Amino acid sequence: MTGFMDMALAEARAAAARGEVPVGAVVVDAGGRLLARAGNRTRELADPTAHAEMLAIRAACATLGDERLTGCDLYVTLEPCPMCAGAISFARLRRLYFGAADPKGGGVEHGARVFSQPTCHHRLEVYGGIGETAAATLLRAFFNDRR
Repeated sequence: MTGFMDMALAEARAAAARGEVPVGAVVVDAGGRLLARAGNRTRELADPTAHAEMLAIRAACATLGDERLTGCDLYVTLEPCPMCAGAISFARLRRLYFGAADPKGGGVEHGARVFSQPTCHHRLEVYGGIGETAAATLLRAFFNDRR
C-alpha cells in the first residue's frame, strides 16, 4: 500500500471519529507533493456534497489557484460515487486510486460508471483495490457499530 493511501486511511479514521462515514481522500501532484487531504464532513457541514473527494479536490484547486488538477492524482478509500466521479472528470485528474469497491453507491466500476459514458469529458487512469482490505474493514466496523 502506498503512503498516500495510508494518508487517506488516516483521514477516513478521523472522519469516523467525528461520526462521519469513514472515507478519506488525498490529492498529490505529479511530483508527489501533497496538495490536499480530507475526510467526509457531510454531517458536520450539513452539506450532502461534502464528500472526502469533493473537499480534497476543492482544497487542491485552491492550493494551485486553478480549477484543473491536470497531472495530479487522487487517492480515496472508497470507490467514488457518481457525483464525485463527475467532479474528478471535470477536475481533469490524471489518475484515481481507490480502496474498497462500492457495489451499491459507486460510480466508477459500479452503477453509473461515469468514466465509461460517451458524455464523459475526461477519462483518467483508474486503479481499484489499493488498500482495499483496510478500507473495507474500517467501513464494516463503522456500520456494524451503528446497527
